[in-house]
Amino acid sequence: MSVGAAIAVLTAFFVVGCGSTEKQNNGSLSTDSSQDISEVSTKQEVPEKSEVPKKSADELKREKVEQYLADMTTEEKVAQLFVITPEAITDVQTVTAAGNATRKALEKYPVGGMVYMKANLVSEDQTKKLLENTKTMYKEIADLPIFLTVDEEGGTVARIAGNDGFSIENVGSMNLIGESGDTDKAYEVGVTIGTYLSDLGFNVDFAPVADVLTNSENQIVAKRSFGSDSELVTNMVLAEMKGFEETGILSCVKHFPGHGCTIGDTHEGYAYTDKTREELQQEELVPFQEACANGVPFVMVAHISAPNVIGDNTPSSLSPVMITDILRNEWNYDGIVITDALNMGAIVQNYSSADAAVKALQAGADMLLMPENFQEAYQGVLDALENGTLTQEQIDCSVRRILNVKLSMQ
Repeated sequence: MSVGAAIAVLTAFFVVGCGSTEKQNNGSLSTDSSQDISEVSTKQEVPEKSEVPKKSADELKREKVEQYLADMTTEEKVAQLFVITPEAITDVQTVTAAGNATRKALEKYPVGGMVYMKANLVSEDQTKKLLENTKTMYKEIADLPIFLTVDEEGGTVARIAGNDGFSIENVGSMNLIGESGDTDKAYEVGVTIGTYLSDLGFNVDFAPVADVLTNSENQIVAKRSFGSDSELVTNMVLAEMKGFEETGILSCVKHFPGHGCTIGDTHEGYAYTDKTREELQQEELVPFQEACANGVPFVMVAHISAPNVIGDNTPSSLSPVMITDILRNEWNYDGIVITDALNMGAIVQNYSSADAAVKALQAGADMLLMPENFQEAYQGVLDALENGTLTQEQIDCSVRRILNVKLSMQ
């Protein structure tokens, strides 16, 4: 079974109750009048043993998830919700090796994942050692895999391809792939990027970009998007996802609900779309919905505002309308929802690290990417659990989704 298929099965959570009643047949006595009482047959039928139904692999995995969840402390559960840079917990200016500082940091904060930037990745051998050591020590500490993540879209967003320390050629910008109209090329992008990421030790790529470029003046995703036609973008995204899956890389579609129609840049501050839900559904939402239906492991939610959908200027990453109402309830998506980086201008100009983390989780997000201040965000979530702003059930639901994916990687 493929990783994507295993995840899709695991996330359809149900409980099967099996009971059996043992039939006992006591037999009957023969009382023929011509027979002596000593000749009466007392032979009884031996009742058949009821077979205990064997549990499927999926049931066993679900039980394993629940056991992990039961054994985790609240602090360990909260740590699982974060994907951060190694610098955020080690206090090292630029991490290029995983040693004692990383081990001590992970012992204190066994975070769900690490995200690596170009500065962390010096060469192929160095990167392999960095990731392997991180993976090994995390397994020893948490008895789980860690998400080792990177932004490797190809084109203008590539931490590895084109990096001077690597002999890896950049696959080019996705707008050029889209212009070709050939989905095989998108598949090849997934295979190519997935192969070298897997070889280096990564297991998650924050790609493909599923934005439909409906605003021709939008420069944020102009070269990163496959194009302006929702059907074309959808087919390209699904093809690239397939390439990633075949190479063992978990994919993440972004930037839900669609950065291709927006005005402004969330890296710098407020960015928005004035489209209605109906208008978004006709174009921008299509690739995301299809990716969800096809079992994409992660969906990244952007900080863009959609006041005609949400009702105010709340960023989508903090919006229950976007995450709970649309992704969860309407689309029945039960994979991992992760925020875009929480150190971006659209967030830090309006929210503290603690407030942003809590609001994202309240909205239905499972993982929090790169808060401006990790310790503040982490403590903020613990405080919210203490005062009832967040419930243990909410945290458990998110950690359960994370464990579903992680245990399918083992």
